[in-house]
Amino acid sequence: MGANPKLFLRRLFRLAALLVLLDYAAEASEFNPYKVLGVSTHSSQAEIKKAYKQLAREWHPDKNKDPGAEDMFIKITKSYEILSNEERRANYDRFGQTDENQHHGQAPQGFRHFHDSFYFDQSFFHFTQSTRDFTDSKHLLRYEHYMNEVVPDSFKRPYLIKITSEWCFTCIHIEPIWKETVQELEAVGVGIGVVDIGYEKRLANHLGAHRTPSILGLINGKVTFFHYAISREHLRQFVESLLPQRLVEKVTDYNYLQFLNGWREENKPSVLLFDTVPTVPLLYKLTSFAYRDFVRFGYVDQGLTETTSILQQFNINTYAPTMLLFKENTEKPADVIQFRGMKKQIIDEFVSNNRFLLVPRLVNQKVFDELCPVKQFHRRRKYCVLLITGEDEAFVSVNDAFFDFASSNTKEVLRFAYVYQRQQQPLCDTLLKNEDMSPPQVRAKKSNVIILERRSAAGKVLYRTVTGGWNGSDEDKHRLHEQLELLQRDPSFLTYDAMLPELNNEFASVSVHIPESKVSVSSRREMMPIVSLIFSALFILFGTVIIQAFSDSGEEKPPKQKAKESPKTAESSPNAENTSSRPPKKNFVEVTELTDVTYTSNLVRLRPGHINVVLVLTEASKQVLLKKFAKEVYSFSGSHTLHYSFLNVDKHIQWMDTLLELAPDARPLDDEEVEGTSSCKQDYTGYVLALNGHKKYFCLFRPVFTGEEPDCSRSSDEDGGAARVRSRSSSRQRASTLQIHHKLDRLSLWMERLMEGTLPRHYVPAWPDLHSITPQK
Repeated sequence: MGANPKLFLRRLFRLAALLVLLDYAAEASEFNPYKVLGVSTHSSQAEIKKAYKQLAREWHPDKNKDPGAEDMFIKITKSYEILSNEERRANYDRFGQTDENQHHGQAPQGFRHFHDSFYFDQSFFHFTQSTRDFTDSKHLLRYEHYMNEVVPDSFKRPYLIKITSEWCFTCIHIEPIWKETVQELEAVGVGIGVVDIGYEKRLANHLGAHRTPSILGLINGKVTFFHYAISREHLRQFVESLLPQRLVEKVTDYNYLQFLNGWREENKPSVLLFDTVPTVPLLYKLTSFAYRDFVRFGYVDQGLTETTSILQQFNINTYAPTMLLFKENTEKPADVIQFRGMKKQIIDEFVSNNRFLLVPRLVNQKVFDELCPVKQFHRRRKYCVLLITGEDEAFVSVNDAFFDFASSNTKEVLRFAYVYQRQQQPLCDTLLKNEDMSPPQVRAKKSNVIILERRSAAGKVLYRTVTGGWNGSDEDKHRLHEQLELLQRDPSFLTYDAMLPELNNEFASVSVHIPESKVSVSSRREMMPIVSLIFSALFILFGTVIIQAFSDSGEEKPPKQKAKESPKTAESSPNAENTSSRPPKKNFVEVTELTDVTYTSNLVRLRPGHINVVLVLTEASKQVLLKKFAKEVYSFSGSHTLHYSFLNVDKHIQWMDTLLELAPDARPLDDEEVEGTSSCKQDYTGYVLALNGHKKYFCLFRPVFTGEEPDCSRSSDEDGGAARVRSRSSSRQRASTLQIHHKLDRLSLWMERLMEGTLPRHYVPAWPDLHSITPQK
């Protein structure tokens, strides 16, 4: 025992490894797949498969409680995998090997050189698919298939993915629950996936799955892990939790008219499901998620007393679920289905066939491509009747007359649509360039009707403008009817051709470049702490020298140095001016002015899920507040769902007054009538609004003053307005003594709470108009 103990342990370890290897070799030599399955070496594949199925049913661990049933089931599965593969079967018949990767005379792959280590993992025996249930085979995922097909498809439906591996005995125990859950969820449209961690380590690492069994969910390309006890109910709840909130709006007698009238604003049909269960069925939620870009969905609980009027209004049969689909006519449904057993195929067909309004608005290229497809065959040609109009109130009667004309159409070859000229200016300019009545006619409250036929996906069309324009009169309807009849008889009626530009996406964020409103921030923002430290050190050193040399003026010069240093640290590094002149690489915050031109696209039509952060300022405070605003929100500028604008309160103070009147809870508690407060009541300089145009709510940041008494200075929504009870007169005194840019102190903290979703939300029934400009006194 006087020898080196490390050498002794190493030899002992090698001996143990050798014994395991010899034991494996002896076991492998005794293993005979023919004997395990009870077939002969001359048996056919059909006989081998029949024997395997019979033995698998007999020895499955869930049915056979014998202690050795699990090991026997593994041997049966392994034997079938060897004999069902001709190459592996021939390899076994010739060499007695059970692994197609192991040639005669080679050592097992799981065993490495003794001097390196003793390596043992799932590939030691390399029993391919030893414990996998054959129902999982159709759901197996490969990395390329996952990236190219599953991830894009997750934007239309959620996926439930199981992570498994060979020799995972826990996976066998959860198999019955998994199979039942898969049958239930797959029937309603949930995607299913299985990843074998032993064969798809790349995909498992990409998903972040390092243990088996694991279950995760995938939706919109985002992965979420399941952390609860595995049961059908828990898995079902997990899938429902993946879906976005408020996919389906609860509809009652009090809000059904508002829900149905939303078609004009969102350019979508509305679907109402009537059922007796209190919660929205999962199948309906999944349908809502799949078609959320085309259709609005609502749910009516027939068991509530608050839904009695709507049930009577549409004469709903309470004995079976009913779906009503509404388009422009909110008093009569455009389509109805009623069924006792909700089937995915029926609902998908019902919604897919009614994805568009009777006369939809062309809001993007995708809608245009589907409504006006390219001609493929002569008999399948489609003509698109397009109304170029305006969105002001003066055009309402003109547009309604076009809707009435389209509703009487019965010809399948004709599709009716309209565009707002201001939203799709390039398209309208191209179609009206050959006519003398182009843009001025729309501005003169008279619209134009274009008949066109698409000839290529690249944008080539044949078209013709209906003579006389369109103002909705009977004469206009008669003229349009005659020209459509002439088109049916003579396709050469379309005399002009053009290459149309791609349509603007009106629901996407629109950014208008205004030179004076775009504030650049250095891309080297991360250098600011270092630069600030250097300046601080130089300042201290320089100040010490000055104090020693000029003791009489030592008390005056340090404040001057601080005053000079302060702008440098606020404006970032000294090279900020030079770096901002370079081509920007997301190193700036783009702030757009909110005017009557950009108001609709940047707020009213803002894409669902997107928020516009609006700074309220005056002409005098514009430059100072914009620079401070850009620095406070710069760290959040990487988010694709946030957009930044500013509102000139000198022009649109009435809009601010109206907005706060629509949301009384957003007003400060000290807005009560106090003598001398009328002037301060309208001072919105430094306010910041986070506007969610789709859901019609906003979060509010009020100016926060730092300096003296910081604990009492907060008055934004981030602390619930706790400081609003302070005296208004003292707040005004502090505001008058501090610089304007201090109004936005702590805005970055408020932005963090905005991203977390913890700020109070103030809902409004509708966004006020921004057309009127407040006259300046």
